[in-house]
Amino acid sequence: MAQYVTFVTGINEQIIMEQTHCFHCGDLCKTDHIVYHNKDFCCNGCKTVYEIFSENDLTCYYDLQQAPGATPKVIEGKYEFLKQENIIEKLTEFNDNKTQIVTLSIPHIHCSSCIWILENLNKLSSHITASQVNFGKKTVRVTYHTSDFSLKELVLLLSRIGYEPYISLEDYDTGKNKVNRQLIYKLGIAGFAFGNVMFLSFPEYFEVNEFWLEQYKPLFRWLMFSFSLPVVFYAAQDYFVSAYKGLKSGLLNIDVPIALGIIVLFLRSTSDILFDLGSGFFDSLTGLVFFLLLGKFFQQKTYAFLSFERDYKSYFPIAITKIENSEETPIQIYDIKKGDRLLIRNEELIPVDGILINGKARIDYSFVTGESETISKKSGDKVFAGGKQTSGVIEMEALKSVEQSYLTQLWSNDVFNKKKEDSFTNITNTISKRFTIFVLTIAFVSTAYWLVTDASKALNVFTAVLIIACPCAIALSAPFTFGNLLRLFGKFKFYVKNASVIEQLASINTIIFDKTGTITSNKKSTVTYDGDMLSINEEALLKNTLRGSNHPLSRSLYNILNEHNIITLNHFEEHIGKGIEASHHADHIKIGSAKFVGINETTALNTTVHISTNNNYKGKYIFYNSYRKGLSKLFNQLKKDFDLVILSGDNEGEYENLKKLLPSKTKLIFNQKPNDKLEYIKYHQTEGAKILMVGDGLNDAGALAQSNVGIAISENINVFSPACDAILDASKLNKLHLFIKASKSALKIIKWSFVLSFIYNIIGLYFAVTGQLSPVIAAILMPLSSISIVVFTTISTNFLNRKL
Repeated sequence: MAQYVTFVTGINEQIIMEQTHCFHCGDLCKTDHIVYHNKDFCCNGCKTVYEIFSENDLTCYYDLQQAPGATPKVIEGKYEFLKQENIIEKLTEFNDNKTQIVTLSIPHIHCSSCIWILENLNKLSSHITASQVNFGKKTVRVTYHTSDFSLKELVLLLSRIGYEPYISLEDYDTGKNKVNRQLIYKLGIAGFAFGNVMFLSFPEYFEVNEFWLEQYKPLFRWLMFSFSLPVVFYAAQDYFVSAYKGLKSGLLNIDVPIALGIIVLFLRSTSDILFDLGSGFFDSLTGLVFFLLLGKFFQQKTYAFLSFERDYKSYFPIAITKIENSEETPIQIYDIKKGDRLLIRNEELIPVDGILINGKARIDYSFVTGESETISKKSGDKVFAGGKQTSGVIEMEALKSVEQSYLTQLWSNDVFNKKKEDSFTNITNTISKRFTIFVLTIAFVSTAYWLVTDASKALNVFTAVLIIACPCAIALSAPFTFGNLLRLFGKFKFYVKNASVIEQLASINTIIFDKTGTITSNKKSTVTYDGDMLSINEEALLKNTLRGSNHPLSRSLYNILNEHNIITLNHFEEHIGKGIEASHHADHIKIGSAKFVGINETTALNTTVHISTNNNYKGKYIFYNSYRKGLSKLFNQLKKDFDLVILSGDNEGEYENLKKLLPSKTKLIFNQKPNDKLEYIKYHQTEGAKILMVGDGLNDAGALAQSNVGIAISENINVFSPACDAILDASKLNKLHLFIKASKSALKIIKWSFVLSFIYNIIGLYFAVTGQLSPVIAAILMPLSSISIVVFTTISTNFLNRKL
């Protein structure tokens, strides 16, 4: 990593000095630098980091980018405060004394090497189980065991390898980060300089020769030069940094031609006034940067307005049961307040941190930590948001209000994200890369032509081509279209996880529906009992067993039974797809399918739930299903374009009713266990089917995760499945075909945006190459092209709103 620099000290004398750069951080080494493994290091800190990577077989960190590291700082004693429990509680988002999860801000994250090393922290310490980088926010989320490892040791480890976290307790207390106002400052400086340079250019514009020529021409020109300095070296620095990083990584990003245009304008203008050749192009230069930043500011403000993330955080249609004055009332989770007493049923997620009050808790934190081991908790223990109760019903007291952002993070967890192709992102990146090469080629060829024919136009042509032909509009079309559509879907209670789901939704050719709780309405079903009368004790045991389950049939049956005193069960177990069993003292009960309770049943005409107590069969509850409003019309609309399937875990009792209600080509398959549904989807996917699964989110979690798009139907129930791709309010099921149609239309909008952008660039390039377009006009037109694409996509997607 040595470089040689030649200094000329006399006519014939030269001194050659060797400059050596640090292998780890790239800084210039001093004369007393350290050599280790034939590599140069500027200090012991960088050498130590290299040793750590070398010992743990992580030296390919240096293969991703040359000298990507930072020099570790001496921080002995700096993080002693991280031993205090109250501070650890504030900083960690999960802490059960065995496992902790913390998200730390790492300002030094800047390249692929940073991401790679931070996501391989488990190789540096066996106590770390997972680490995930958010490159945009420059954060890393780390999960680690606390047996022989602590938050302080994690921070020190990060600091030793050159990634010292930024920790501000003030930020954690308020939950808000300071707003980055850099763009506003840069825009203000560029606008101020542009206005003044235009004012100082008036004598040149109007060819005033008297006092201008004699006294003030040099002064005005050097003033224009002075105003351009903060514009070039401060306001435009983001373009230079982005272009430099792209070139350093071997990529031609869209900022390369912009940065090149700014440099050429500045150097040419400076040489003009230096050698008294003219006033230069400082008006075009400052105007260019101002309008570029103005376009960037507009894009940021518009995207913030369209941001779908803010919307679905507050509208998860998930309810929780609140206990108040011995009454159980379902409330939306964002209405939870500190001190509320909450009922958590079996297979239900804990929405907030709290204290366990009643019941036997066995909590599965795999949604949070990725580890499936369940943890037992007793009364008085703390329980954390994101855990799933797996052993009956518990009661807890909320320690704080719900954090929607936490549920958003859980829903977006990579554990549940299937690797799906985002083709429009790939198209955008490919076009942008090739477009830059294309633009640079045209710029150099056209400049060479004008240098031969009319050298006075060459510079204007070069800069105008670089500026006017920018693929920004292409890059904006997909995120703005999808972002706006996600926001509109949210208005209609259809909450989609991310933009790629819309793309997948537009490509489906098969739709599979669950029956119970999906196409049937639990609130309108009627139930009758056929069998021996239940005693008071048996009915109380039945009621309290159903109280702990979230299955749609359990909820329906629970709501029609008479009120009984709440009892604490000795044992509770839910067998997904089969039934529930529980015991209280000497009494034992089974609720579920005929086979589950131990009897042979002839074909039933309706959905049935059987009961046995102490191994004695008692009878069955018969459900007369009420199908959702508009179901027949929905299926008739969908049958034109899709293969339709009903996959039900119930018996064939509803076969005739469904056959009359649904189109003739609809496949009806019954007696399907959760795993059977998953395997059915997997098999048909191998045959080329693109499957949309619509289910209730509990029994169908595996099928939802396996399908190309999984939609969980919500009827204000307490079940939340992070494995689904979208949540649809049950009242909006009859609009499903419109949501799919809107997704297809969104792809058409993006394609038309590409076409409009190409037309604009071809026209702009014609005027630029022929010398009819000045750089400052090009600078005005470039952000206007981006704005026009944003306006087009926004108006087009809002037009879809009318159809919805």
